[in-house]
Parts: sequence; C-alpha cells; structure tokens
Amino acid sequence: MGSTVKDELAVYYGLDISDKYAMISYYQLNMDAPATISTVAGSEVFLIPLYIAKRHGMAQWFFGDEARRQVGLGLAVGADRLYERALRREKVILETEEFQAVDLLVIYLRKLLSMPVPLMRGSFLKKLIITVDDLTMEAKELFALVMQKLSISADKLGLFDYRESFYYYVLNQTPSLFIHDVMLYHYDGNHVKSFRLRRDQSFTPQIVHLDQREIGPLLDNLDEAFARVVTDDMQGEYISSVYLTGDGFDGDWLKKSLAVLCRDRRVFLGKNLFSKGACYAGMIRDGKKDWPFLFIGDHELKVNVSLKVLDRNEMKFITLLSAGDNWFDVKGECEVILDGTKEVELWIQRPDSRQATVELLELNDLPERENRTTRLRVLVEPASDRDLKITIRDLGFGELVRSSGKVWEHDIHVSLEDGMWAN
Repeated sequence: MGSTVKDELAVYYGLDISDKYAMISYYQLNMDAPATISTVAGSEVFLIPLYIAKRHGMAQWFFGDEARRQVGLGLAVGADRLYERALRREKVILETEEFQAVDLLVIYLRKLLSMPVPLMRGSFLKKLIITVDDLTMEAKELFALVMQKLSISADKLGLFDYRESFYYYVLNQTPSLFIHDVMLYHYDGNHVKSFRLRRDQSFTPQIVHLDQREIGPLLDNLDEAFARVVTDDMQGEYISSVYLTGDGFDGDWLKKSLAVLCRDRRVFLGKNLFSKGACYAGMIRDGKKDWPFLFIGDHELKVNVSLKVLDRNEMKFITLLSAGDNWFDVKGECEVILDGTKEVELWIQRPDSRQATVELLELNDLPERENRTTRLRVLVEPASDRDLKITIRDLGFGELVRSSGKVWEHDIHVSLEDGMWAN
C-alpha cells in the first residue's frame, strides 16, 4: 500500500498506562518499527512513574522520576496512582490546594507528550492510541474528557486493551515468529497473566483468537514457580515465540524457567510491547497497511451488519458495521428510499459463517405515499459487542413530501452460543 509525503509526516503515538507507570512510543511510516521514548537520553529507561509533584508555593510541576526526586529533596509535594484516582474522579490535596485527579492526569500527560522526539520537520499527530489492562466504559469516558482538556480532537484518540495491543504487535513481526501459536506472560510483580494468540487460517481474513488466563501470584521460589507454569503451558503444544512483559521479570531470577521457554522457540523480554503495539494499531486502523487478520475480542463487534439495497437495478449490500470494530467507537448510518415495501431488510452475519440472519424491520404506521417518495435515515449503534440499537427516521422526500416525524426503534441481541437472534 503506497504512501504520500503527508502520510510520511503523520505520527502515531502509543501510550501504555497502568496504575504505576506510563510508557510512550511513536511511529512514522518511514520507520522500520516504533521507537519508545526514555526520560533519560540514550538509555532504555522506558517506565515513567505515574507520579506528579508541585513545587512548594509555586505553580511549577514535575512528573515521573524527576517528581519523585523533587519530593525527596523536600522541594515539592506529590501524588501517585493518577490513572486509578482519575477513574474514580477523586480529589487530591497538594499543600492546601484541592485538585481534581483528572486535572493532575492532564498535566502529567501534557508533559509526557511534550517530551522531545526526533521527528521529521512538519510532522503532526495523526493518532494517539492509549492502551490499558482493562478497557471499560469508565475509561473511555475518562480519556474522552482528558483529550478535550488537552485540546486533542476526538477523532485522533483510539483505545485498546493489552490483548489487542499484543495482537497488533505480534502480527507486525517477522512471520516466522507466528507460524504457530504465540504466548505472552505479563507479570507486574504481584500476579501473572498469560495471553495465547491463535490464528484460524481457513478464513479470509484470518480470524485471530486470544485466550487470556489469570495465573495469580508466584509463591515461594519465583523461578521454580514460573518454570512449573510454563512447563504445563508448553507441553505438547506448538508455540513459535514467547514474550515476557512487566517489571516483575526484572532481576536475574529467570534461570530454570528460561531454559524451558527457549526449547525450540524464540523468547523476548521487554517492557514496551503494548505501547509499540498501540502504535501499530493506530497505523493499521488508519488504513495504512494491508491487514489480512481479524481479531474479535471482548470489546469488538461479533458480527457484520449490512443493508440489502437496489442500486441502479443491481442488488448490493451496504456495510454499516464490521465485525472486529471496537463497539465503543463505531456507528453505521445511511439513507435509503423505500421501493414497494414498508420494511427495512437488515443482514447480520458472523465473520466465521457463510450464512446470514435477515431481520425485517417493520415500519408501522408509515404514511401512505407514492412509491419511491419515502426517504429514511437508518442508524445502527452497538449497545455492546453483541447488542444493536437500530433507529430509523422518516425524512420525507425533499419539498415534494414532508417528513411525518416518525421514528422507529429496534433492538437486536445475538446469542453466539446457540446461533439464535432475538429482536
């Protein structure tokens, strides 16, 4: 897929936010891979504490390790856990002044995004992709507010969880690394979770599944405990590569477990996988790379939704929503003209099936009119990853036929377990 000079200047930022730290990576189409920003020039210190400090008696702010240093010197007062506290809409007292935790998070992010980056002249922010462990509606609402306070338009924001960032990262690597399944272990120092990426190559695009397992804390000897976990996971399985992330893997304790992991597979240890994956996500969702994969996770729509229409005597399908789209962020809308019917025909199809379910949405009490003089606006909005809200409005037909003002609403739920639909 070709790119223009303007495409080359677009910057995709990937921001990984946890309760304790943030990491930020960036990517431009002329780069071989995303790069991660360090607060220490020339180093690989990528974890930036989610900590902010205010100098005593002054409106001077510090963030990250420098904030902690200023507090340690007795020159400032600080606050930590900014993301968690902002989610809860807490208030924070610094000296005698009260602040909203959301506003402190905004100050932190403004400083983070102002860190110097070696970009081409004329570069501009195209997407800021934020990735978090658990993506909720509360997180979406928080970051929408934060972006507004940062004066970043809503269309530049993307939200993903760690699983989806892992998906985008892995499938942008050398294909030999994902010939078979791929494992990721994330250890934050308290407990371990694993992700396993599987591809179903019998469909086009390939359908990708990600299985998550909560393993829990590593008790007693860390190396022995983790070795038992990976031995159970790897036994009799085809795993091409393994990724270890999180500051829990710091130190020199990986001995026996690493020997188990490295048998006939590649193993990678690092902290910035999710922020780099977020960069790839922004670029791919922006249509800058052919992408033969489809991931359907907890936050992605499970179905394709289309309207069947007649266009210049040719039957066509207009796609309103696509499986794999994040249901938080999408809606489908189009306008149609009725032709000899008082129903709208909605086609709903799972991406792993060649059969579709047809929903005939009745327009009760629609005024009697001459054929092809009723124009409708059809809006389809996800209420969850498998619930749809359809709103149909009578628009009339220009100056010839006035709108009746009627609105029809339909709710559709899909039960993927038994393949049945409920209207």
